[in-house]
Amino acid sequence: MQTAKIVADPEFKIGVVDPRLYGSFIEHLGRAVYGGIYEPSHPTADEHGFRRDVLDLVRELNPPIVRYPGGNFVSGYDWRDGVGPKEKRPHRLDLAWKTLETNEMGTDEFCTWAKLAGVQVNLAVNLGTAGIDAARSLVEYCNHPGGSLYSDMRIANGYREPHAIKTWCLGNEMDGPWQMGHKTADEYGRLATETAISMKWVDPSIELVACGSSNAVMPTFGIWEATVLDHVYQYVDYISLHQYYYKSNNDLGTFLAQTVQMDGFIQSVVATADYVRAKKHSKKQLYLSFDEWNVWYQNPVDRQLMQETPWQVAPPLFEAPYTHEDALVVGLMLITLMRHADRVKIGCLAQLVNTIAPISTVKGGGAWRQTTFYPFMHASRYGRGTVLNLQVHSPRYSNPTYDSVPCIDAVAVLDEEHGQLTVFAVNRSQEEALSLEGDLRGVGGYEVVEHLVLEHADPMAQNTIERPPEVVPHANGDAQLTQGKLTATLPKLSWNVIRMAAVGSRS
Repeated sequence: MQTAKIVADPEFKIGVVDPRLYGSFIEHLGRAVYGGIYEPSHPTADEHGFRRDVLDLVRELNPPIVRYPGGNFVSGYDWRDGVGPKEKRPHRLDLAWKTLETNEMGTDEFCTWAKLAGVQVNLAVNLGTAGIDAARSLVEYCNHPGGSLYSDMRIANGYREPHAIKTWCLGNEMDGPWQMGHKTADEYGRLATETAISMKWVDPSIELVACGSSNAVMPTFGIWEATVLDHVYQYVDYISLHQYYYKSNNDLGTFLAQTVQMDGFIQSVVATADYVRAKKHSKKQLYLSFDEWNVWYQNPVDRQLMQETPWQVAPPLFEAPYTHEDALVVGLMLITLMRHADRVKIGCLAQLVNTIAPISTVKGGGAWRQTTFYPFMHASRYGRGTVLNLQVHSPRYSNPTYDSVPCIDAVAVLDEEHGQLTVFAVNRSQEEALSLEGDLRGVGGYEVVEHLVLEHADPMAQNTIERPPEVVPHANGDAQLTQGKLTATLPKLSWNVIRMAAVGSRS
């Protein structure tokens, strides 16, 4: 058995985790909303029409913030369609996903759902077909206490207290030709600047996210960020990143290695933001919002459904079941996000329910946890605190796509307030378990309380509603900590969570 080594010391820190790093995303896409979080006819539905079984799973997953309502959807969305009496709301053609939007769910309803779920709202505004006026009016509607046109409209609609939304996205993927209202970097930068100014005039306390590139392989990547930030740097707080991965040609080694590219993506955006900061002689540091990320298999059947039978209400789109190996990639993406906690402050797993999601439902029936549910839940529960600058020495593998990929990727998070230290690790090896040796002498006074392992003999194993879940974590890992020396066996193709607590504070 080969050995991997880690070294952790509390004197060497990367940064404090913003809880919003473990956020998620709900878009009016497929059955994420209708049949996902909202199904008035469901046996578990509450008085608002929200599925209680889904709410329970969302609370278990523990995301602190959820981005809404899009996504590509937002670039054609008029927020006024989704407020007021439901019987008077218009049905609209959603050109982004070729569906019919009934507007039964809108801003007020989503804010109500968010309170029940215990999450903050990250609200996106339309900078595709709309602009400054719609955005500043929506801030007024949501955040102004009363006495003005739109705040009084909110009160008349039954919401006396402001929604008090802090985090806002200035459009979505505006560099993409698929986006309604697609713009050049200069066009978007100017519009985002003026929109940001007007929104903060309404409520100076809000934080704003500017659109970065839709992904790292866009032809304009890098130039887009530099140009947009040259316009908007002083008026926003974050620049966004989006990235999805999938396995092609049955190449598991490349699939598991793709987070090496994600790491470089983050570093490139940080470098670009810091270049603009230096250029402007600014004291302000810009942060990153990785507000779309996941494993996503774009099945041609879904595209065919949109083209051949368009204008359906909430058709099932992008609901391919996740496998054990997909869960490993989600875990690797979480480790990458944690490792950049000094600059990445917001993250949104896209999406939350049904559509490329960790939670799946049957209309009128049950709900269940996809394989990807577990790494996200573990990170959100145990990944709060300060990320240590963990030194990892691991055996490596190579393939035609990636050279010298570490078999072990790991990160450590120290929560000194609660006396907890957690190591998250993925063993990418398809061949063998690896022995982990850790030098934690610098931490001192800790003991292992739990070693959670997500593993399966079949990398393609899935969880479904028809049978008991196959891919679930167990707590039978063998991690031990003796006199500052950590030892553990990491099974092949496994996600591991080694939880340690200060002696006397075991929990």
